[in-house]
Amino acid sequence: MLREIWTPKIKGMVLPNGFAMLVIGLTRYLMADTDGGGIFILSEFVLVPLTMGLMSAWFWKDLNLSSGKNFVYTLYNSFIAIALSYVFLGEGVICLLIVSPLIIGFIYAGIEIGGLLFEKNKTTLNVSVLSVLFLLFISDALSKHEYENMVTDTVVINAPPDKIWKNVVAFEKIKQENTFWLFRIGLPSPVQSTVTGYYKGAGRKCIFSNGYVFDEKITTYQPANNLVFDITNQPKDPEIMKHIDIIRGQFLLKDNGNGTTTLIGNSWYKLYVFPVWYYDIWAQSIVRNVHTRVMEHIKELSEK
Repeated sequence: MLREIWTPKIKGMVLPNGFAMLVIGLTRYLMADTDGGGIFILSEFVLVPLTMGLMSAWFWKDLNLSSGKNFVYTLYNSFIAIALSYVFLGEGVICLLIVSPLIIGFIYAGIEIGGLLFEKNKTTLNVSVLSVLFLLFISDALSKHEYENMVTDTVVINAPPDKIWKNVVAFEKIKQENTFWLFRIGLPSPVQSTVTGYYKGAGRKCIFSNGYVFDEKITTYQPANNLVFDITNQPKDPEIMKHIDIIRGQFLLKDNGNGTTTLIGNSWYKLYVFPVWYYDIWAQSIVRNVHTRVMEHIKELSEK
């Protein structure tokens, strides 16, 4: 009975996912004594799925699967991996949605590459490939991982800077419906900003949906010109926020001399998920949509 269940097809799904959990556990151990204990490195999203695909290909090498069938099995494998991440790593649904293209893509690539490697007796080549992947993984896990970036957005407001300023420092609740698709499916979006006073050193709060609050401190206060605030505390939400730290925000007001003002919004952030060539696309998109929602609201308030 067990032999009938424990088929090569099942082995090619269960064992690679078990391997992935062990490797991610090893990563946590290797990085436990570093500042990157909470970082998810490139290897976990590229090398591990690639190796999972190679392992699956080894178990399925005698099944003569077509590329289409390989892709279907890849989806099964990816679903198991994502479900395990949800249960054991505490990842949010939106975060898993974002990571799924990487997981699916590299598992499928590993399966296709494995199909070529295992079609003949290429033991030396196979050992070499796996050895290189293992060395790359260890090197990546022990390397320093730091990444910071800044996003800038602008909007032109039909009002002078002195009329806009009060809405920049603090703004009343945003009532407009979200248009950004990630906000619509549950990613926290900005709702309101409050301050303890209109001066340098005052406390500021940016309140997001679901009750999340970013605690801020005003570090530059130049009325009708420049507002800079450092984020002193942010919620550790499983949907994205534990993978990115917003460090600082800034609003600059540029008088255009014709009764209009260019409002410039800047945000600095640290990213804790790699590879950055993939995740920073998402991070920039999210930050830009936060900017857009807030700045369009400021524009509407100021033009009344």
